[in-house]
Amino acid sequence: MKVLITAGPTREPIDPARYLTNRSSGKMGYALAKAAQKRGHSVLLISGPTSLDIPEGVDFIPIESAEDLYQAVESQIGRMDIAIFAAAVADYTPRTVADQKIKKSGDELTLTLKKTKDILGSARGVIGFKGTLVGFAAETENVVENARDKCARKGCDLVIANDVSREDIGFDSSENEVTLVYTDRSEVLPRDSKEHLAYDLVEVIEQLDRKASHLQSFEAISPRD
Repeated sequence: MKVLITAGPTREPIDPARYLTNRSSGKMGYALAKAAQKRGHSVLLISGPTSLDIPEGVDFIPIESAEDLYQAVESQIGRMDIAIFAAAVADYTPRTVADQKIKKSGDELTLTLKKTKDILGSARGVIGFKGTLVGFAAETENVVENARDKCARKGCDLVIANDVSREDIGFDSSENEVTLVYTDRSEVLPRDSKEHLAYDLVEVIEQLDRKASHLQSFEAISPRD
C-alpha cells in the first residue's frame, strides 16, 4: 500500500532570524515511516525540521511552515491508500513577516497571529481523500474526550492520542503511551519505545484499511433495489 506520513514540527517565521515552533521531535512519525516501510509499504514522509535521519527506503519531502505542509499534502495525498498525520502543526502563524530582523525597542512586542489551514480537517471534504485517515492528538487534559471529538469532526478512521503534559512520554522522549480513539470506543496501548509502538500502530492501521476495503467491495457487489 501507499502510505503518506507527516512528522515533526512546523516553523512559522516572524522575521529572517526568528520563528514560532513547538517541542515535537518527529520521533513518532519517523518511527511510523520506518515500520511501514519494513512491513512492505511504499512510504512518503513529509517532515518539518528535525535532527533525525531519514529512514532507509522512504521517500522524503522536507517542509518548514504549516502552509508548506498543506501544499505538500494536497499535491501528494490523492495517490495514497493511507494517510497518517503525526506532525505537530502550528495552529497560528504571524499575519506579517518582517523583512529585517526586529530590533529590541521596548518592554513589549505584540505579534498578530492568524489561523493556519486545518490540514487534517481538509483531507476529506476539501482535498477529497477517500483512503484510511489517521490523526494524532497531543492533549494535556480530557485526552480521550478531545481525541474522540477530533476523530468525528475531521472524518478520521482513528485518532492516536497521548498526554503531552507528562514528562516521561511524548515530546522529546523516546517512549510513548497512546490511546487508540475511534468514534465509538478507545483502547490503551501500554508505554513502550516509539519504535516498538510504531509497529503495533502500523498493524492496527493495516487492519483498519483492510476492513474499509472489504466494506467497499461488499457494497460494490451488493444488489440494488
